[in-house]
Amino acid sequence: MSETLQEILIFAGTTEGRKLSEYLVEAGISHTICVATVYGEIVLEQHPLVKVHQGRMDQEEIEGFLIGGQFAAVVDATHPYAEHITRNIKKALEERKKSGISIPYLRLKRDRHTQCEGNITYFETNEACARALEDTKGNILLTTGSKELAKYCTCEEIKSRLYVRVLPSAESLSLCMEQGICGKQVIAMQGPFAMEMNEAIIQQYDISCLVTKESGVSGGYPEKLEAAKRTGTQLFVIGCPKEDKGYSFAELCCKLEDICGKRILIKGQMEIILAGVGMGYEDCLTKEVETVISEADILLGAERILKNLRSKSEKHFFYLAEQIIPYLREVQENNTFLENKKVVILFSGDSGFYSGCQSLYAALQKEVRERRLKASLHIMPGISSVSYLAACIGESYQDAAIYSIHGKKLCNLARRVKNSSKTFLLTSGVKDINCLGKLLTDAGMEECEIIIGYQLSYKEQWIKKYTPSECLELEKEGLYTCFIRNPYAMKRRLTHGIADGEFIRDRVPMTKEEVREVSICKLRLQEGGIVYDIGSGTGSVAVEMAALSDDIQIYAVEQKKEAVSLIKKNKEKFGLQNITVVEAVAPEGLLNLPVATHAFIGGSNGRLKEILKVLRQINSKMRIVINAVSMETICEIKEILSVDYIKTKEIVQIQVSRTKKAGSHHLMQSENPVWICAFEFDG
Repeated sequence: MSETLQEILIFAGTTEGRKLSEYLVEAGISHTICVATVYGEIVLEQHPLVKVHQGRMDQEEIEGFLIGGQFAAVVDATHPYAEHITRNIKKALEERKKSGISIPYLRLKRDRHTQCEGNITYFETNEACARALEDTKGNILLTTGSKELAKYCTCEEIKSRLYVRVLPSAESLSLCMEQGICGKQVIAMQGPFAMEMNEAIIQQYDISCLVTKESGVSGGYPEKLEAAKRTGTQLFVIGCPKEDKGYSFAELCCKLEDICGKRILIKGQMEIILAGVGMGYEDCLTKEVETVISEADILLGAERILKNLRSKSEKHFFYLAEQIIPYLREVQENNTFLENKKVVILFSGDSGFYSGCQSLYAALQKEVRERRLKASLHIMPGISSVSYLAACIGESYQDAAIYSIHGKKLCNLARRVKNSSKTFLLTSGVKDINCLGKLLTDAGMEECEIIIGYQLSYKEQWIKKYTPSECLELEKEGLYTCFIRNPYAMKRRLTHGIADGEFIRDRVPMTKEEVREVSICKLRLQEGGIVYDIGSGTGSVAVEMAALSDDIQIYAVEQKKEAVSLIKKNKEKFGLQNITVVEAVAPEGLLNLPVATHAFIGGSNGRLKEILKVLRQINSKMRIVINAVSMETICEIKEILSVDYIKTKEIVQIQVSRTKKAGSHHLMQSENPVWICAFEFDG
């Protein structure tokens, strides 16, 4: 194609048209851009490759304009509502085609925003919307533009309630005056408008109803929708007319590349920053985080975090991966201008400290790795409420236990506090403080001193000392962080080995201490393990295992009611929430439990083979330990170990003798010998 035919003709009535002009300039492509108003010409950047034609044209004028130039293509980037200009462009091109000159017509589709929520009413036309306004009360903010103004001014009662936001051009102001709209009823401003600006105007003019076109992201529709939602304002939306088939911005650039033989640089990568904002008050932001917030195109996070931030960015109250990832994909798909967008996702506290940041970061990494998102990822830390409270009360936290019960249950909290002289605790609210007070009171730890920080960093902040019983009386909801000082902290035992006499026993059989310890060693338990204690009896083995780690979950399965009652009593005595008592017959009672990593079989009621079969179905790599006393069980174990799906077999026979005083002498009295069999399934 000759150089003279590389010029492109753009009819621009939207931001997209102006942006396309900028891209063509960067690519070195000459073009003429047609705008309807003087204001449209003013906002265009001047450049030697750009010629501007200002003024509205009918079909014949467009046809004459085409005859006077040599255009390789015509781009229709007019507003979707400007249907008449689109018809004129098409008809003019059809006439040129009849004359033997075919010029490609490229329609640029405008980005749409389809989110529908809140108090919204849709209308097909401005006339229908104007009629519906007659049934409303209060002030009306009209943002449909000056050309549609006359349709809303036919009723004097409606006109008296109108506040009209128009472009600051002579034409717009003249149209307002023609309709008798003047003075404070005219808001002459150039967009785009942030959500905060829309919200401020709604509040300043006491707006009850906001009227807008469904004008897409670039037309500021999401910001209007969000402002209306936040203020409870009725939203009247004139739905966008159905467009002809067209091209997205990226597709249109590819078409123009083919026509002009020049590369149009496709930009467009999101920069996603996950940042901690500290306790939440703006003054506690790090300088780094404050800077990225001010530079962000989009801010995401919980409403509590975003609502107080001063920013012109687009805001959405998303903080879960299932909300954020689909939204970011939509942003990428609808990134009309192919620009680099900075998305900042905010988390309370420190991004690396009991934060949802890590799980979201991993999910986003997967999206980037699998090319569903084109983005760079960064994490920025914040100030945690623990470090803030520690500074306020003059305490260190490197030598303290730190836990979180924010939105989750923490096993064995009373035991954790009992074993530490200093504990920091993140909570969800006042109910957690009440629960903490009850736990410590029930555990006999009334001597603990609890320092509570309320709404840290905010104006209503206070820090006070409480006893566990006083914590039960707190009622005010809010954000609480605690420091617990235990002057009588117990050193945690590093080995298992609870004496038999410490258990509540009655007449229920119990695995003796030495046998328990060897059996538990043979189980080779790991952090995060899930263990079935089958035929739990008094629960002595379950208690020993649960006390080893707060992160192990034990399911004590027992069919005898007397034994089930004893297990519950021992669980309560030792303060272990990581034991679940299951009153059931094995193996049927195992089928609905979480998948176990280990199983201890202290009693099988003659159904050992059935139990092992079900255990293998549950987890084909489970590690098993069986205790056997009777010859029948020992023989059954010998037969079981002969099958080929069992590996790393190990059998230990243990017999314990204890001293018994007889007069002035101490005699050894032997216990029954116990066989301990340990093995794993082969997978």
